[in-house]
Amino acid sequence: MNWLLLSLLCAFFTASSDALCKRSLADSNEYLIAWVRVGFASPFLLSILPFIDIPPVDIYFVLALCALLPLEIMALILYMKAIKMSPLSLTLPFLAFSPVFMIGTSNILLGERLDKSGIIGVLLIATGAYLLHVRTTKKGIFEPFKAIRRERGSLYMIIVAFIYSITSNLGKMAVLHSSPLFFSVIYFPILAGVLFPLFMWKNNYRITMAFSHITAFGLIGLVMALATVTHFMAVNLVEVSYAISVKRMSLLFGILYGALWFKETNIVERLIGGIVMISGVVIIALL
Repeated sequence: MNWLLLSLLCAFFTASSDALCKRSLADSNEYLIAWVRVGFASPFLLSILPFIDIPPVDIYFVLALCALLPLEIMALILYMKAIKMSPLSLTLPFLAFSPVFMIGTSNILLGERLDKSGIIGVLLIATGAYLLHVRTTKKGIFEPFKAIRRERGSLYMIIVAFIYSITSNLGKMAVLHSSPLFFSVIYFPILAGVLFPLFMWKNNYRITMAFSHITAFGLIGLVMALATVTHFMAVNLVEVSYAISVKRMSLLFGILYGALWFKETNIVERLIGGIVMISGVVIIALL
């Protein structure tokens, strides 16, 4: 299958999972849905395990995994809090800040500096974020930035983007010391196992909560598994930067879900802002 189609499917499945999670969060807490997102995807992913080669792993794989898990759990909880309290169209676009933070991390850790295309990409992402709240400029030119600060879900998602800028490097390390398909299959089950005690504690040790909406939860797990598999199928066919750039289309799908399913308002300006932010991501990733 073509890598472009696979990446678009990954974007669609990712946004679909976000929308399904937001719907479930209407009568569930974020700790439950965070666990559902990875826990219900795990059986689908583990069913692939007998059909793939299991590579040897070393201490670097274990170290990367140990560093990944607490950061991933923190990001997942904040992710669920963000989409629960704020519109999808005002939260998901801020995931575009992840490559911006990665530029800063590379500068600190590796001494790499922004080139001209990187600066343009950052400016486009910042402009897109400004456009998400462009209606508020009637109160002042800096009002869109103040609106971002007031929107708690947006702030949470910016933190998530920062964490993802770290975990993406750790994930790459884990893949290099195993294999892309093996890591994609076993990571969610391990994450679900580590997250399970927190889910139980926050839900008064009632395991039945995990099966309170079995059809909706199963659908979340299925689309997350599909997003994971299509992502790693795509990166096996093309450079990661190309696949990730197309995957960021999930931001636009998320905005459309916000409009069509959750009846969110001001969608046109948020679509324009999202498109500008994705343009910045593409420039940073590909140029």
